[in-house]
Amino acid sequence: MFTCPNCKSKDLGKIGVNQYYCWGCFIELTVSKGVIHTHQVEEDGTLSSLDDLFSDDERSISM
Repeated sequence: MFTCPNCKSKDLGKIGVNQYYCWGCFIELTVSKGVIHTHQVEEDGTLSSLDDLFSDDERSISM
């Protein structure tokens, strides 16, 4: 398992295949090829990328 790159919480819920939700800071995480992609869920349900806020090292995981 991995931690949220934003708040470092381990309280992640699985919402789909390689998709997780952080209950610590309420962002959605998608894992693809060992890289975590972070998204903020907007009021209308759309997703806004937060990837530019984190370095490549913070977003990489080893599975």
